[in-house]
Amino acid sequence: MEFRILGSLEVSASRGPVRLVGQRQRRLLAALLVNADRAVSLDMLVDAVWDEQPPSTARRQVQNSISALRRLLAADAQNLTAGDQAARDQTAEDPAAEDQAAADQAAPTITVEANAYRLRLGGADLDARRFHAHVEEAQRLSTAGALDAAAAELRAGLRLWRGPALDGLTGSVLTAAATRLDEQRRAAIEDCLELELRLGRHAELVGELTELVAMHPLRERLVGQLMTALHRSGRQLDALDAYRQLRNRLADGLGLEPGVRLRELHTSILKDDDEEEAAGPPRVVPAQLPTDVAGFTGRADHLKELGQLLPGGTTAVVISAIAGTAGVGKTALAIHWGHQVRQHFPDGQLYVNLRGFHPDGPPVHPSEALRGFLDALDVPPGRIPVDLAERSALYRSLLADRRVLVVLDNARDADQVRPLLPGSRSCLVVLTSRNLLSGLVAAEGARPVLLDLFDAAEAYQMLAQRLGRERLAAEPAAVDEIIARCARLPLALAVAAARAATHPGFPLATLAAELRAAQGGLDAFSSSDPATDVRAVFSWSYRQLSEPARRLFQLLGTQPGPDITVPAAGSLAGLPAGEVRPPLAELAAARLVSEHRPGRYAFHDLLRAYATELADTFDTAAARREALHRLLDHYLHSACAADRLLDPHRDPISVPAARPGVTAESYADLEHAMSWFTTELPGLLAAVDRAAEAGFDGHAWRLAWAMAYFLERRGHWEPWAAAQRTALVAARRLGDRAGQAHAYRGLGRVHVHLGRVDEAFAYLRQAQHEYRAVDDLAGQARVHFDLCWFHARQERHERALDHARQALELFRTAGNRSGQARALNTVAWVRNYLGAYEQSLVAGEQALALHQEIGDRDGEADTWDTLGHAHHHLDHRRESVTCYLRAVELYRDLGARWREADTLTRLGDAHHAVGAIDAARDAWRRAVAILDELGHPDADAVRTKLRALLAP
Repeated sequence: MEFRILGSLEVSASRGPVRLVGQRQRRLLAALLVNADRAVSLDMLVDAVWDEQPPSTARRQVQNSISALRRLLAADAQNLTAGDQAARDQTAEDPAAEDQAAADQAAPTITVEANAYRLRLGGADLDARRFHAHVEEAQRLSTAGALDAAAAELRAGLRLWRGPALDGLTGSVLTAAATRLDEQRRAAIEDCLELELRLGRHAELVGELTELVAMHPLRERLVGQLMTALHRSGRQLDALDAYRQLRNRLADGLGLEPGVRLRELHTSILKDDDEEEAAGPPRVVPAQLPTDVAGFTGRADHLKELGQLLPGGTTAVVISAIAGTAGVGKTALAIHWGHQVRQHFPDGQLYVNLRGFHPDGPPVHPSEALRGFLDALDVPPGRIPVDLAERSALYRSLLADRRVLVVLDNARDADQVRPLLPGSRSCLVVLTSRNLLSGLVAAEGARPVLLDLFDAAEAYQMLAQRLGRERLAAEPAAVDEIIARCARLPLALAVAAARAATHPGFPLATLAAELRAAQGGLDAFSSSDPATDVRAVFSWSYRQLSEPARRLFQLLGTQPGPDITVPAAGSLAGLPAGEVRPPLAELAAARLVSEHRPGRYAFHDLLRAYATELADTFDTAAARREALHRLLDHYLHSACAADRLLDPHRDPISVPAARPGVTAESYADLEHAMSWFTTELPGLLAAVDRAAEAGFDGHAWRLAWAMAYFLERRGHWEPWAAAQRTALVAARRLGDRAGQAHAYRGLGRVHVHLGRVDEAFAYLRQAQHEYRAVDDLAGQARVHFDLCWFHARQERHERALDHARQALELFRTAGNRSGQARALNTVAWVRNYLGAYEQSLVAGEQALALHQEIGDRDGEADTWDTLGHAHHHLDHRRESVTCYLRAVELYRDLGARWREADTLTRLGDAHHAVGAIDAARDAWRRAVAILDELGHPDADAVRTKLRALLAP
């Protein structure tokens, strides 16, 4: 049997077209088909049949019509052709084949479930289902980079449409369903056109796009695609005129300007920029290269060699592997060359430090590197896949038709690099590593560029650039000795030059003598020739420091992160912030650390190694451990304070008092706390690992706990999972069952996000066991929240409701009023999904009273929103609007900008449902303004609602 709803409603059976009797039967079948294989309540079916007030016998009439539909479907099921029966006979000897054949031939049926009906399609065909299958396959192919095949899938799906969905059927229920289907059709059309534009089919699409824009003059994506096609076809004036027409319509009808991306496309066309994105509004152009190296000298041959790799003379992806020992200038060369040639890569430059040889902490995982690249390419967080392979595929798809320079700095090995290699011939990858990466050379055709020490001429040129040729010419012998003592190592020469530059009155001979007299050397640069002992360079700088700066430099080798702030450095040294600033400034002046961002200090791996050696030499093991203890206290107490702003009603954990001399961070507001977490994240993750390695197991699991809410909010799944695994091991070593419970719960939550259902469930059950063991009722209740969410995501709403109720009972037993309030709101939230809106109101109003009583304004705002949702679906229009307005007001006071916009959107929906067009327009405009300010992708969906108000 075949059902068609992508156009007028049509039904075909084995015996031919099926005649539906009357509008009532047509509307009932349409309502069941748009919800195929899902239960539809009797009340909804009544609403679908009658536009106005239904008669008192409406429910009985619907039931009678359902019976008639059943007879209609059963008649076709009994009308099997001889061919159908023969096919069944052929499978009789094979039970598996017989089962499959039975499933394929199963007739559609209508079943009764409680107070609802479900149309089970069985083996019947529904054109809307086939359309969605084509769209999903196109998305998969596009992600894999098969753009031509993806476009063909979308065209195949679009050919199923015969006109507007459910054409000829009216009523609010069916109109809403038809609107949703028509919007999906328009989105598929736009996606298809975007793919075909990316494939270069600009001229052939102009006619189709012109017609579509005439039909939908306010759809900015279509207008942008038309502008692009016209511009690429040499019709710049026509492209600009299309923009002008849209701008006038928006200004006259809505008082709006076109979106940011369309305005940027317009500016690009005005400039006649041939590099503009061919698929519509301009893409974000990342520019991630670090600042160019000041006074870069030498490496002329290497720069020429790299220049030969520019796109244009190659037929494959070219990878340049710059290999060399630490301090030889690999990063400097890659960054300097990148700045020289960036005009050849108009679609941007991506950069990541993979930390492959960082002495503390693991290398950057390819998945995290890809997350950074996808963020830079403006992929919304919700669309970034969890799986590494899927992330890599999306990354390659985005770069498929772009010219991008990708710099992968400090790579560990080929496995770390391969997921980060684009598949486009127009992209170029430059990677640096201490290893040759011969696997990439052999398998991917990488071209190795090997860096050695400077030759004498390059070393002289570097010193001349920094000290002046006149000063070098006055003492040629001293210059030769300095170059020799620095072993022509660029990093060592830079340190020596800095020393000479900051003391212009020192004879160079004196500096050479100091280098000659120094003893020892870093292991990485040791050799049998004392002339190549580089430790002298660092020891010379170190000896010139004051005692406080020396001590701080030694301690900095202890800190695990990539950089350190003033308060953290103060805690490490046991000094107030005011007292640690002068030695930090002294170290920066001596080039032993760099203030790479205001208030943030870092140093090179070699200098870190040297600082660690000094600490091992001059500090006792107890002193080093005490310094690390203070630093970990700083991170732990700062993270807990920030976490309290993120969720003031989160059940606290016990945290030991900080050691004397520790300065924890303080925060002005939630935004400040979020900013601190974002900036400090690499250091916090490294601190968890260092704490576990050094035997500070309590710090390890508590730090992981304090970071969890932030990591979840920002979607950093892999780092969150890694931190929780470390926390679990640490808590086990301590025998701390509360710590284990928190770690198990964190692992359960992150595995839900990762889609690893079995593991998530096992971790959550283990967390429940541990919370019971320590008699933590609130912890047990929180796990029930997690299990509620776990089941709701899988649409097992009855089980979700059961866990929400258990959470409520546990919070009541524990006397935890904040937990009770949130549990009641969770009960109300799940009941909304079950369609039990009256019961949702009861639980929601109880939650609201508790939230107001204890002053939980965040929970109160959430509950007003839940109540608004329930009232809206009960057609309590006035109450719904009132609830939404209260939620909006609270969110605004709390600074919860996105949630304010989200509720404003629903408020507009509620106004629109009762025909209050001006009020809906006002709410949606306010939502758009906030979402645009935040750069949130939801802005486009709300803008579409505004445009629909002007649609004919």
